[in-house]
Amino acid sequence: MTIKPNTCAPHAALAAMLVVSASVGASTPAHAADYAGRTVAGWTVAASRDGQGCFITRTFAMNGGTQLLLGLNADGTSQLTLLNANWSIAPRDTLSLTYRLTRAGYADHRAIGIRADGKRGFVAAFDRAFPARFAAARTLAVTRATVTVAEVDLAGSGAAVAELRRCVAGTADGKIPLDPFAK
Repeated sequence: MTIKPNTCAPHAALAAMLVVSASVGASTPAHAADYAGRTVAGWTVAASRDGQGCFITRTFAMNGGTQLLLGLNADGTSQLTLLNANWSIAPRDTLSLTYRLTRAGYADHRAIGIRADGKRGFVAAFDRAFPARFAAARTLAVTRATVTVAEVDLAGSGAAVAELRRCVAGTADGKIPLDPFAK
């Protein structure tokens, strides 16, 4: 496994991306205006409120319910959010986390504390390769120094990320846009 150093967006960009990550259940983006949210392989796929992309989400039973969201923007940027009602991280706190996927990793990666849907957590920006690495992985482990923050099974993430890309492209079947005349 290769652990990459943090090379992603600064704090302001992470805060701006929060809109995509925290928009659970939203649907009216420009690129996916007609995209109807759906469940694919146990993951919920939906369009973001801000019109800049889509996200997948799943809640895991660990520690009272940890929600994971992977957002993909129309420009190819992505962000990962983890939320839990039991966590004490404050909004706007910055921290350094290590993310380990089955065959890839990101060491000392910057994350920003957030609050959404009555839960606390963090959001981190990732490179354009992250969604493909996420889709190919069997597991994701997140640590803060020597403390484990989360370990989740990514079963079904490959199919969910494929649908996520279709959502961002604004297509129902991956071949023809839902509205080829949209401006």
